[in-house]
Amino acid sequence: MLVSWLAGLGAGLLGLHVVQKLLFPYFWDDFWFLLKVVRYGVRMEVYKRRGELVTVLDKFLSQAARQPHKPFIIYEGDVHTYRDVDRRSNRVARVFLSQASLKPGDTVALLMTNEPDFVHVWFGLAKLGCVVAFLNSNIRAHCLLHCIRTCEPTALVVGADLLGTLEEILPSLPKDISIWGMKDSVPQGVISLQEKLSMSSDEPVPRSYHVATSLKSTCLYIFTSGTTGLPKAAVISQLQALKGSSGLWAFGCTADDIVYITLPLYHSSGSLLGIGGCVELGATCVLKKKFSASQFWNDCKKYNVTVFQYIGELCRYLCRQPKLFFPFDLVKYDFQKDEPMRNEQERCSPVKKGEPGLLISRVNTKNPFFGYAGSYRHTKSKLLFDVFKKGDVYFNTGDLMVQDEENFLYFWDRTGDTFRWKGENVATTEVADVIGMLDFIQETNVYGVAVSGYEGKAGMASIILKPQKSLDLEKVYEQVVTSLPAYACPRFLRIQEKMETTGTFKLQKFQLVEEGFNPLKISDPLYFMDNLKKSYVPLTKELYDQVMLGEIKL
Repeated sequence: MLVSWLAGLGAGLLGLHVVQKLLFPYFWDDFWFLLKVVRYGVRMEVYKRRGELVTVLDKFLSQAARQPHKPFIIYEGDVHTYRDVDRRSNRVARVFLSQASLKPGDTVALLMTNEPDFVHVWFGLAKLGCVVAFLNSNIRAHCLLHCIRTCEPTALVVGADLLGTLEEILPSLPKDISIWGMKDSVPQGVISLQEKLSMSSDEPVPRSYHVATSLKSTCLYIFTSGTTGLPKAAVISQLQALKGSSGLWAFGCTADDIVYITLPLYHSSGSLLGIGGCVELGATCVLKKKFSASQFWNDCKKYNVTVFQYIGELCRYLCRQPKLFFPFDLVKYDFQKDEPMRNEQERCSPVKKGEPGLLISRVNTKNPFFGYAGSYRHTKSKLLFDVFKKGDVYFNTGDLMVQDEENFLYFWDRTGDTFRWKGENVATTEVADVIGMLDFIQETNVYGVAVSGYEGKAGMASIILKPQKSLDLEKVYEQVVTSLPAYACPRFLRIQEKMETTGTFKLQKFQLVEEGFNPLKISDPLYFMDNLKKSYVPLTKELYDQVMLGEIKL
């Protein structure tokens, strides 16, 4: 009797296993992942109830005390241990405490490329309870000034390799900002942080300076290009930073991993998910100035890399959302009107599996959106109201995604006046404004076009010339390369006599995007950006073929 019962039980369990594998093949993977996330959430709640508000900085200090000699950052062959980074950041904190009279809550803007001192300055300022604003190191001129003015910093710290960019805007900076350069020799009006650090103490500052009173308090500003043309300062709270830093842990990484970080640290992906993720684990990161395909595999072998961080549209958004259950919806999007579709009841409709839809997430007390610094209109522009019922509010990610039959999500495209190229969001209005400054340009319409063999879309500008004016291709080239980051410079130009507009007088991009840059299909004059000749040159059939075959790199 017992034998037959056991046999029946075994057969039943085997049948359940077969059914689970057929119908729910990822059940156990999802279950164990969800269990990890729930455990993390419970641990956070326990800390909260005990009154122990633990921040990313607190976790770093704990790792530095527990494993001081373990490598934290490897950069260009140099090893910086957890103790090294702790002591160097102490020096930063001491300098600003004594020389700049910074106090908790003050904002300091940071304009640096990837290097260990980015982390030293970030953590040093965090030890004083300061809010750190990460500035995109690719932007310059009026766009950079806009970002600095938006976050209203008490001080600005600039990396040695960006002092030239600083000099371009130095006379226009607000006079009450103290400016610090990470170099011994700095321009007039700039204080040498490098010199001060060499004479500073590495004794820790009192914990009272950075103790968190609320996990909802702001710790960072991270700029995004958004959809309005100029970057907006996204408010990052202590809680959001913690959630971002748990990403590597949640996906199975451990303290034994060596993480390869090539993403810019001014991005949330590089700083919160990358550096913050290593802090959460107590792991080692190999930090690169920028990504190099030719050095990638050699570096992986040289440093025994086990984890490579890949930039994804969703990663940037996830670090601002609960890692617990991540609530989202995909709704139908009107590509002509460039807005979510509404039915007769003025409500949005979910898409079917396999169809692209706008990724949105419910905003409530458990899933807050902290918005952007400055005017409320920037925050409001990212919110959708009365989506599925009257009174509900959703965050508009600006990402178009596709969910397949197995519920995997895939990035499809960007909405609005942005597209992605070289891993960066390109704001078309900013590019159009720069080109429009030329005295022979009447109107400019900027958009992205697909290029075989490349992810994202390459920039293209359709231009109308002023009457009785001629096109100066060298001037166009000089204007874009001196005023825009490299990834935002249009690779192609199209000269038109008139431009199509929508019913609301918005420039029509859809047809232009569809037509692309094929000289056999377009009768308008086309030009290609030639960096060797420092000019735009006619896009011939031969040049077009070379681009499409990958013989000319964009």
